[in-house]
Amino acid sequence: MFRFGFVTALVALALIPLVVALLWRGATLRRRALARFGDLELVRQLSRTVNPRARFWKAVLVLAAVGFAVVAMARPQFGSRVETVRREGMDIVVALDLSTSMLAEDIAPNRLQRSKLEIQRLIERLDGDRIGLIAFAGQAFVQSPLTSDYGAARLFLNAMDTDLVPIQGTDLGAALELALDAFSNAPVEERLIIVVTDGEDHEGGIDAAVDRALDAGVIIHTVGVGSTDGVPIPEFDAAGRPSGFKRDETGAVITTRLDEATLRQIAARTGGRLFRSTPEASELTALIEEVASLGGREIDAREVTQFEEQFQIFLGAAILLLFLESLWTDRKKTVRAWRGRFS
Repeated sequence: MFRFGFVTALVALALIPLVVALLWRGATLRRRALARFGDLELVRQLSRTVNPRARFWKAVLVLAAVGFAVVAMARPQFGSRVETVRREGMDIVVALDLSTSMLAEDIAPNRLQRSKLEIQRLIERLDGDRIGLIAFAGQAFVQSPLTSDYGAARLFLNAMDTDLVPIQGTDLGAALELALDAFSNAPVEERLIIVVTDGEDHEGGIDAAVDRALDAGVIIHTVGVGSTDGVPIPEFDAAGRPSGFKRDETGAVITTRLDEATLRQIAARTGGRLFRSTPEASELTALIEEVASLGGREIDAREVTQFEEQFQIFLGAAILLLFLESLWTDRKKTVRAWRGRFS
């Protein structure tokens, strides 16, 4: 089977008539210049060494070289082989806390934006894995199902904000349950949950979700975002400008702190680890490196027909023709060419 890998390039064959026109224009201008040079018969005698036939064939070689170069650019392909392409990877679900406490600015620019940046770094390191996104606060929902389309995953991630979840709070248990539901029928060693949160759980239900993950053999890594010291939660007006800090019914400023103990317990029970999000990001870098280095199951295997690229033949022909054109002289090699010129 013969085909072109870049058939659009064949449009450049329109250059051949242009080259013909340029060569014709050059020959016309040359004849006019010789006519202005002096007596036409004398000029003809002086230029008897010129070989018009050689000039014609040199032009043909240039045109043929242009044609072969264009065909090479179109990537002609013929001859094929069948290969089995296998894709291996893991199923990873990232649960991101979208509660208002994630707006705290103890980590620049704030906890939420920093978390999204680190998840973005994780997505960029994936190769063949599927990733899903869970958004949670007082309730949890699937922001992005498991997918290997990393561009789409990044778009869904960028859209995640505290306004996305109408019910505020932090329901870690619901997030874990939904993450477990998001998995397909993958073997247990190829399923991973990463929870990114400040760890302040206000709803309960964590133990039941962790027990379920433990029974299913799913490892949970937790990423603790924020400081263990209490920090205020900023509020913003309708225009997005800072308008103070969040307060309770008595008017006291509400503070939020990282619940490191809860996150460490969740990770430890399932064989995972707690990672801290710090300004240096060294621990999160370790998590990204660990996830990126993990092997996985064979997700997909299919037979693909690979066509052999044969552009080298046409490119070589173009170079050879140009080389021959440069060697081919347009002068007659004869000693009699000078006879009678000045008589």
